[in-house]
Amino acid sequence: MTRAVRFHELGGPEVLRIEEVQVGEPGPGELRIRVTAIGLNRAESLFRSGQYIEAVRRFPAGLGAEADGVVEAVGAGVTGFAVGEPISVVPAFSMNDYAVYAERTIVPAAAVLHRPEFLDDVAGAAVWMPYLTAYGALIEVGGMGAGDTVVLTAASSSVGLAAIQIAHRVGAVPIATTRSRDKAERLRKAGAAEVIVTDEEDVSERILELTGGRGAEFVFDAVAGPGVVGLASALAPGGDLFVYGQLSGADTPFPPMGTMSSRAMRAYVLYETSTDPERLRKGETFVVSGLRSGAFTPTVDTVFAFDDLVDAHRHLESGTQFGKLVATV
Repeated sequence: MTRAVRFHELGGPEVLRIEEVQVGEPGPGELRIRVTAIGLNRAESLFRSGQYIEAVRRFPAGLGAEADGVVEAVGAGVTGFAVGEPISVVPAFSMNDYAVYAERTIVPAAAVLHRPEFLDDVAGAAVWMPYLTAYGALIEVGGMGAGDTVVLTAASSSVGLAAIQIAHRVGAVPIATTRSRDKAERLRKAGAAEVIVTDEEDVSERILELTGGRGAEFVFDAVAGPGVVGLASALAPGGDLFVYGQLSGADTPFPPMGTMSSRAMRAYVLYETSTDPERLRKGETFVVSGLRSGAFTPTVDTVFAFDDLVDAHRHLESGTQFGKLVATV
């Protein structure tokens, strides 16, 4: 038996319950792990409330797809992992099938990476979703490089902050946006070349001004909704607009053709990278290299205790955090 977080109905953070559940043995292609830390992501809030891209198939439902832990048992056919080894779980599966909000759990080995020896438990749970998401869209798909300008909406999120560091690593120029001036100086200290306060400034006009009228080669947008029209109008010729979140909660229109001269406006989800073994291998190599050199340092806003996950979800939905939320087990 182990303690795990489950919910029996859709709703707010208050529907989360810690319950005793059976763990069992890992099947073929699986690992059983002892969880040491959990990375909290907006996807879990959306899944719990019935607003995620995938619906809950059955109740009670589990939660969570990113964690740090130690291997307890190895299923048939799994190679490369040993009992007692520190590992990290990356989001690469449906929360209808596996869930990591637990003290011990079973996960697919294909979603598990070896945790670098220089990372602790909290960092191991804070790194992979943010850096692989930004890497997958901007580097793997977009090919961002030296001299490119990238606009990052909701830049104080863990993904936005990771994208700032990745931009610097390849010689690109990160422009951050935030709704509140309260976070502007923190974003500059985090490496943003410029910060646009969206509640006070016209975003597209400011992007064009900051780029000398050229526009941005990349926009990495977590907000979506009607704002994509203005962002698209500030793209450089041949630029790319990646939409990887929908914080606005509003419908996202396709910008009028006359307002954009981009190669593409497209959605990006981490699963494009994390469920493809070769793409995941390359992403892991890129991220570990940056961590080892000191170019990448995950920003952790708050560390909660496992028993306080209801409060952690309330903070997750507040929009006030700067960086990653982690729960230790």
